[in-house]
Amino acid sequence: MDILIFTGWILLGFAGMEIISYLVHRFIFHGLLWQVHRSHHESTHGLFEMNDLFSLFFAGISLYLIYVGIDSPLTSVNFAIGSGIAIYGVLYFIIHDLFAHKRFMPFKSDSKIMRLIRYAHQRHHQSIDKKGQEPYGLFLFPYDKYKE
Repeated sequence: MDILIFTGWILLGFAGMEIISYLVHRFIFHGLLWQVHRSHHESTHGLFEMNDLFSLFFAGISLYLIYVGIDSPLTSVNFAIGSGIAIYGVLYFIIHDLFAHKRFMPFKSDSKIMRLIRYAHQRHHQSIDKKGQEPYGLFLFPYDKYKE
């Protein structure tokens, strides 16, 4: 597999996670698994919340795919997709947990895109009920709608 195809599989893993995250967040976290996800929408948080179980689940999928493809990482679709999911997870942790929610080691950024993502995510958290509101994804939303 050449480097462009390998990179394409990584990007597919990353983009696929955003689409899956949106759908799972909208229809499962705010539906069937609301009792677990609710901890993320409550105003008081401890070091960890029940909602963190979802991150561990997706990290497990990523690690499994990387493990399955570790024997030939540069030619393995599993390794590439697992890496894309891992990259998504790292960026999600940095932008969502550290920047938007100021968990663990919070930081500030003057990046316009980072501020727009945080603002859009804060709009999602305006409601603490099960119905929720847009945006359910982290990266894909109408940026022009969420100007500060």
